[in-house]
Amino acid sequence: MGKAWGFGRHGGPEVQEFFDRPDPAPGRGEVLIRVDVAGVNPLDHLLRSGPVDGLDGGRPFPRVLGMEAAGTVLALGEDVNGLEVGDAVFGFALTGGGTYAETTVLSAPNTARIPEGLSATVAATLPVAGTTAVDVLDQLGLPAGATVLVNGVGGGVGLAVARLAVGRGLRVIGTGSTAKREHAEAVGARFVDYTAEDVAAAARALVPDGFDGIVDLAGGSSLRTVAPLARDPRNVIAVGDMSVPDLGGRFVERRVDRENLERSARLALDGLLAPVITAVHPLSDAPAALAAVENGHASGKIVIRVA
Repeated sequence: MGKAWGFGRHGGPEVQEFFDRPDPAPGRGEVLIRVDVAGVNPLDHLLRSGPVDGLDGGRPFPRVLGMEAAGTVLALGEDVNGLEVGDAVFGFALTGGGTYAETTVLSAPNTARIPEGLSATVAATLPVAGTTAVDVLDQLGLPAGATVLVNGVGGGVGLAVARLAVGRGLRVIGTGSTAKREHAEAVGARFVDYTAEDVAAAARALVPDGFDGIVDLAGGSSLRTVAPLARDPRNVIAVGDMSVPDLGGRFVERRVDRENLERSARLALDGLLAPVITAVHPLSDAPAALAAVENGHASGKIVIRVA
């Protein structure tokens, strides 16, 4: 039996609980891993709050929280290629196994080996934040010297986007609350504080001709405030707000396969995709780790060290 943290029914934080569970058996196309580090993401509490099509795997309650992890392969399911028992790996728990647990199952096509020289802690941040950063910037396809606004720069994805964009030679402006300034500026972004100034006016003052691209991580009214700052509305890419086509923009096209994971890992090794990890919690402190993300107070990336 292994310790896990999850939820016994859909709802708010009050449905969360620690429980013991046997090691899950890897199904077809899955690998069983011993979890070393799990990443914490907004999607985790969204999955707890209610069903998300295609992501709960139809598993019974209680369900384990978490979507991304790094660890060591303990067993292989049928039809698993390119991975072996004993491999250090990182990837997605896309079939509902969860990752806030001592052991879990990852989807093998969405799992990759951790390259030598990359820590499990960094690797655990790449499935969501790392590959999202690669995807949005590839989708924009902006040349060096172009301007990009990262709306909601202070979280794990936003800082990854900003760091990678700077590495590609883009001029980056990021928006966020006062507490996010230090981390945003540390990765090379100019910062606009939405709590202290008119975001649209401040951003327009920095880039009077309009932005070549906008990456939105905030959604809602914030997206509607910054979208008109784009020179071409088709270059407004939203990561969470599915209504962006109403503004002429596009939703991010996600690639969560092994190839993109490996690419993100290489970028991390090269220092071009350096996650800003601001807190490392033990599994026993998982409630506080997720609460920080759910409450919107987290800067950078939070992870849970399990092993």
